[in-house]
Amino acid sequence: MTTFASGTDTLTRDALTVLQPGFTGTTAPDWLLRRLGEGLASVGLFGRNIASAEQLSALTAQLRAERDDVLVAIDEEGGDVTRLEVRTGSSFPGNNALGAVDDVDLTREVAAELGRRLAACGVNLNWAPSADVNSNPANPVIGVRSFGAEPALVARHTAAYVTGLQSAGVAACTKHFPGHGDTAVDSHHALPRIDVPADVLSARELAPFHAAITAGTRAVMSAHILVPALDPDRPATLSHRILTGLLRRELGYDGLIVTDGMEMRAIAGTYGIERGSVLAIAAGADAICVGGGLADDETVRRLRDALVAAVRSGELPEARLAEAADRVRSLARWTTTAKAARPQPAPDTEVGLRAARRALRLTGADAFTPLTDPPYVAALTPVANIAVGDETPWGVAAELFRLLPGTETGTFSGEDAGLATLAAAGPRRIVAVVRDEHRHPWMAAALDTVLRSRPDTVVIEMGLPQAPPRGALHIATHGAARVCGRAAAEIIAGA
Repeated sequence: MTTFASGTDTLTRDALTVLQPGFTGTTAPDWLLRRLGEGLASVGLFGRNIASAEQLSALTAQLRAERDDVLVAIDEEGGDVTRLEVRTGSSFPGNNALGAVDDVDLTREVAAELGRRLAACGVNLNWAPSADVNSNPANPVIGVRSFGAEPALVARHTAAYVTGLQSAGVAACTKHFPGHGDTAVDSHHALPRIDVPADVLSARELAPFHAAITAGTRAVMSAHILVPALDPDRPATLSHRILTGLLRRELGYDGLIVTDGMEMRAIAGTYGIERGSVLAIAAGADAICVGGGLADDETVRRLRDALVAAVRSGELPEARLAEAADRVRSLARWTTTAKAARPQPAPDTEVGLRAARRALRLTGADAFTPLTDPPYVAALTPVANIAVGDETPWGVAAELFRLLPGTETGTFSGEDAGLATLAAAGPRRIVAVVRDEHRHPWMAAALDTVLRSRPDTVVIEMGLPQAPPRGALHIATHGAARVCGRAAAEIIAGA
């Protein structure tokens, strides 16, 4: 594509301002710093960009040396989706654990501490919380990322999370509008569709977004989902009816609208990222998130030039692009003011563990005697969805090894997982760790095999606890964060 401008005129600067690109590496590449000088106003960070809190602080300082009001965004939900602790597992349980406790003060405290840690590292926009009502237990991408399946519960915890996070001066980006909970398809791979009447959507999916807007969420992220009751032709990210008609006019939201990642197949595989970005801005989005997969200067140039070309051809009104860019700058001003106005709260390093402990649900605990000998931990491991990723460790083995030195572990999947587990465990007591047993027939079959031979097996469910509890002791953690594993290990070892 032809480059239309040098990066100094207003139109081109606005086109750069609405982009939220990613990059590779743990320091900012030269091309990214150059684009910040030309008008780029936001940068998205992922697990690949983070090695430690100290390194992250140095990286954000490097970005701000080029542009002091840059929005530094991250996908840090806590729980299963963590970037700050991508290599160790999160110090915070995720939404489903918080929903299981159902203490809005605790949710607010967890979000505030998470926000404090983000702010301390120079991050000022968090693509969280997930406000999706997980009404479909088979949902392959939301699951424990949701506070639950009941709209009122999800609404009150979404509001508490937004309030807590923003109390630390970090903007919340409530997602995935108008609600991704009733899908059976992952929008990273294809275009999901929600076929329910508008009144159901209003009462169920939209309730948490009402709550988030009332709580003052500074950003909302659109979903790449088709909702025929709202717009039969275009997915929400590209729908003027949904972003402008519903979110802006009906719900009265006036903050930043951010798209979900444009390289996700729901958009990239149907419209392409250039065309999709133009349609998204025209529909009412203000910021284009890209960089989870495509993370280079060529992507930024292509999207910038597509937006400029669309304005020049008359397809995209210049005023709409300027409005979007103004909203980005407005959020940047809020983060700068919020940081200056808020005293740094004292750290509460144990709040995540306290929450994880309270979220545990035990079945069979009355007859259970804590283990004194090191067990064999069998992790029955499904394929991780893209949002969670497979680089973050999960389970209880590491925490049990700390409490019961000599604990051994193995990972199993597929039709022979049960027999393989029995063979590997030998005479040791088995601790079987599963994740969404109800969604994986091979996992349920493996547990059947193990429990027939070893009924004293301890079962830990670290996904949605939809399958009936079984085993000598069944522990539902409502998530696979590191602290969830620690809380479960404490029960098993009687710590």
